[in-house]
Amino acid sequence: MDKFHGLPVLTFPQASSADPLPADPASVAWRMQCGMYTGDEASDDYWNRFTETVPLEQVRALVIGSAWYGSDGWPDDAVEKLVGLSSRLTGLEALFLGDLEFEESEISWITQSDLAPVLRAYPRLRELGVRGSEDLAFPAVRHEGLRTLRFETGGLPASVVRNVAASDLPSLECLELWLGDENYGCDTTVEDLRPLLTGERLPSLRHLGLQNSRFQDEIAAAVAHAPVVPRLASLRLSMGALGDEGAAALLSGQPLTHLRFLDLHHHYLSDAMMLRVWDALEPAGVRVDLSEQEKDDEMDEGTRYVAVAE
Repeated sequence: MDKFHGLPVLTFPQASSADPLPADPASVAWRMQCGMYTGDEASDDYWNRFTETVPLEQVRALVIGSAWYGSDGWPDDAVEKLVGLSSRLTGLEALFLGDLEFEESEISWITQSDLAPVLRAYPRLRELGVRGSEDLAFPAVRHEGLRTLRFETGGLPASVVRNVAASDLPSLECLELWLGDENYGCDTTVEDLRPLLTGERLPSLRHLGLQNSRFQDEIAAAVAHAPVVPRLASLRLSMGALGDEGAAALLSGQPLTHLRFLDLHHHYLSDAMMLRVWDALEPAGVRVDLSEQEKDDEMDEGTRYVAVAE
């Protein structure tokens, strides 16, 4: 990540580095990265040096990468460290867990943990992002502060989706779920998403992403008549296997001309359907992303794939 919570991301340097630290700790999102790809400083030494060097009460955003996350990482240790610092990280507004790249870990291999202790420890947290879903648990909670919640996965468990839907998040404005592929852990169904589409527990929601799904046509059909849609400013149904059937359902449902942005990139729409979508929405001022058009295999209808899986 190079930007998070509207701030440039700065990786906390290794002990051998001569790079100066910023004068204002609140001006950056601090990225913790220590492991085989970044140097030979032990992860505990690296973490302790950060907590002793940086005025933690001024830190607004924190991004956690390796060595605490990945196929060999220990996410429970990262959560324990974060919870232990809650009395000092008093200004923390945003947290991202599992910022790893392909060379460090496939997304489906990134192990997470129970996020309940983090949510309890940081009641004023405004943004939470999570990459990876192995062993991920998200409790059904009431959290007054959270405004953005984002799960980036190649396979999001239904238990997480159901508990997000069962949570009371009165301030949440942006929700993005990368649902993924059943071969990598997605057992979520459209029925699991329906409570989210009512918007009853999400009174402030303005930006919704239900993305990266093999059943994107079914999601589009459900969204077409969802009560939450009229109050959205943006809608993301991208990165999945959306085809003409799903796009037609969207166009035949409730009006979408109030949206500022409709993201459908990485899709399987025909040229004719793409024109229909543009003609229906762009004259009304809706910005539509229909980039990354994929093609069906004429010999095999089962070849559609999501953008992010393994």
